[in-house]
Amino acid sequence: MGYKTIIGLEIHVELATKTKMFCSCINAFGGEANTHCCPVCIGLPGALPVINKTAVEYAVKAGIALNSKINTKTRMDRKNYFYSDLVKGYQISQDDLPLCDGGYIEIELENETKKVRLERIHIEEDTGKQIHSEKEDTLIDYNRAGVPLIEIVTKPDMNTPEEARLFLEKLRATLKYIEVSDCKMEEGSLRCDININVVDDKTGSKTNITEIKNLNSFKGAVKAMEYEEKRHISLLKEGKNTVRETRRWDDISNETITMRGKGGVADYRFAPDGDIAPIELSDEWIEEIKNNLPELPHDKKERFIKEYELSEYDAGVLTASKELAFFFEETIKYIDDSKLVSNWIMGDVLRRLKDEELEIEDTSLTPKYLGQLISIVKEGKINNNTGKKVLKEIFDTGKDPETIVKEQGLIQINDEGALKEIVSKVLDDNEQSIIDYRNGKDRAIGFLVGQIMKASKGKANPQLVNKMVIDMINER
Repeated sequence: MGYKTIIGLEIHVELATKTKMFCSCINAFGGEANTHCCPVCIGLPGALPVINKTAVEYAVKAGIALNSKINTKTRMDRKNYFYSDLVKGYQISQDDLPLCDGGYIEIELENETKKVRLERIHIEEDTGKQIHSEKEDTLIDYNRAGVPLIEIVTKPDMNTPEEARLFLEKLRATLKYIEVSDCKMEEGSLRCDININVVDDKTGSKTNITEIKNLNSFKGAVKAMEYEEKRHISLLKEGKNTVRETRRWDDISNETITMRGKGGVADYRFAPDGDIAPIELSDEWIEEIKNNLPELPHDKKERFIKEYELSEYDAGVLTASKELAFFFEETIKYIDDSKLVSNWIMGDVLRRLKDEELEIEDTSLTPKYLGQLISIVKEGKINNNTGKKVLKEIFDTGKDPETIVKEQGLIQINDEGALKEIVSKVLDDNEQSIIDYRNGKDRAIGFLVGQIMKASKGKANPQLVNKMVIDMINER
């Protein structure tokens, strides 16, 4: 008996405009509570909203980049519901006339490319933020109220948590490329709601859809989906069903927890917002936005493959992040060897970023420093292993590679005369390894080279040492 998981996502993205959606208050993360507020964004009687043109432009940008149809005639609606952080008792959003219809993102699976379709992209305002104190009080910070959002709603086209993760990563990369949002999940500028249920392939019976709200990390989103997938399958096996409800993910207990029952669209009592005139966009303005879009991830990937002769995989990794792609191309300005630069970034640099959970722009490593380091290794001044140690020092201290090499005396020994004494002593001390080599055990050479590298404190040229060891054994 098999089961099919069905996943749809609703992603809220804060737009990186200078001011809020309907007023001139600053749009910035943080700040002292309730200081980025005015009568409009805290919903005082008589205050009238004025739509932010740049927010509309950014939403159109996102729609074009995500292959959506841009509607030239649209409007804002009032979405009515009660929540303590919703100052007006309704949210200004969009209902039946969204700014963008349809669209899609293609994700790369193991053996195929899968198209995940979008239902719509609409613009709206953000709500305030609840702050729960240790005394079990709930305080409200309205600095976030009125911040411009786009909500991206997918079709239920994803069938595994991994597909959803790939979709989210591709979406975040695209939005960062076009610079409409910083997409910092830890700051709430990208939040994800998940709709998930499971179908029994044999009987056709399926669970009710569960909504999981406000996931603020990809890792948490994947864990929540994996948990719900197992929970829904377990219920189907028992002949039971899920309750139509909204749940949240608890990082401590590693489980989803019921928040409330799930209502329908009718419960929101959508109605056109009478304070905001309908929005009409000209075809010329939309075309201008389209023509000014920067190079998108897919196009950059194809260019990297052709221009730098990289593999499809390497080009895909390097262009998945706008910052990493920029770092790669900037490094090439300091050393004209794209494959070597790619190897260093794909290997030791990305490994360090993963271990430290850092982004490339948050480190002390600069394109100039990496270019200088690769040049020093390529010129034979230091060997590859020493280069890795220098890279670690750059990350840790922020010093340039030439200074590190000089201060620590790491220049590689390339003089046979200087190495001869060390090699002779190691051979004298390891007669059995010489016998093993003569008996056909080639790995004995590796042991001897290792001992010489240790004796030279890693400074010896390993290729030269390897040749000298074989020559000197044959001379004995």
